[in-house]
Amino acid sequence: MDKKILKIELVPDGCWYFNLRSILSRAQWDYIKAEVKKKSGGKCSVCGRKTKFLDAHERWSYDEKNGIQKLEEVVAVCRDCHSVIHIGRTQLKGNVIRAEEHYMKVNGATYAEYLAALKKANEDHIRRNKISEWKTDISYIKIFAGDNDKN
Repeated sequence: MDKKILKIELVPDGCWYFNLRSILSRAQWDYIKAEVKKKSGGKCSVCGRKTKFLDAHERWSYDEKNGIQKLEEVVAVCRDCHSVIHIGRTQLKGNVIRAEEHYMKVNGATYAEYLAALKKANEDHIRRNKISEWKTDISYIKIFAGDNDKN
């Protein structure tokens, strides 16, 4: 069982730029972001740090047999945790050392354990990239529907 609380989530290339922010209206996305941040009590859902700078992060699962990416939840994360979750983007931006250090601190991990997690995430990414087209299930957002009639 994986005991790490902060995980690297590499999105398959075919799913890049497909997220709630890109398919919902700005008002709908802003509503979901605000609800997620309010629910968090101003704390990162991963490391627990209290901060006024929280991002809304979409957690997806990948059914590789059926080619379905499914939105599992939207959570509030601090920017340091978000930089680890999306380490590929962080590497491109050049802030990888801070992200590596944060991963190790939050998970109580060594650098070797970080590298092993990164290797596993890359292996998952390569395997998932063999699926040319992903179907998307965003039924999770129905939990926001009752409160979001004004949007």
